[in-house]
Amino acid sequence: MYNLPYFTDNNTENWMNLIEEFPFAVLTGSFLNGKQVATQIPFIVVEKEGVFYIQGHIMKHSDHYQAMKENKQSLAVFTGPNTYVSASWYSNPHEGSTWNYMSVHVSGEITILSKNELMELMRKMTLKFENQNQLSPTILDNLDPKYIDAMFESIIGIELKLDQVNNIFKLSQNKDENSYLSIMEKLNQLGENSKRIALEMKKRFSSIFEKK
Repeated sequence: MYNLPYFTDNNTENWMNLIEEFPFAVLTGSFLNGKQVATQIPFIVVEKEGVFYIQGHIMKHSDHYQAMKENKQSLAVFTGPNTYVSASWYSNPHEGSTWNYMSVHVSGEITILSKNELMELMRKMTLKFENQNQLSPTILDNLDPKYIDAMFESIIGIELKLDQVNNIFKLSQNKDENSYLSIMEKLNQLGENSKRIALEMKKRFSSIFEKK
């Protein structure tokens, strides 16, 4: 990950909101021999006594679970909107083009949840993604207990404390004002991802160029 201060968002609320809005992350890990594993899963954010964690679940019968038993160090990567940015939009177009994006990396040691903790996780997760609809047939409390028991035999709940969090909100903060405005204008003519990046750039415009 880039370690450039002008691409880092120091507002905790902003990167927490990205995790909430884009919960489907890439969870990575490795065996002790260095072999890498990765699984894409949704996470929810949980607060316990003022400390934040992300929780999710993976399949027991997977290489990732086997790696996790050897090495609990893990990294979860959350990716938000992203878009190509053409150098032809800059004040000086004779530069390299780039990519604007928003991403949060959370790393630390994985903890395995107890069966009761997994039950609570699945209750929260199914409600969250069913928009808190208590009548939905697929939320945990409306499922057949036999189905739940069978499902819990094949998955494990995992928890990662937000010990080390890095983020990149690469939104052309290093460009001059005219280039910045031009990029926003061009992105607003493209698809939803591009428009979302333009909106994030607009939010930051005053703070960036007042400082300059």
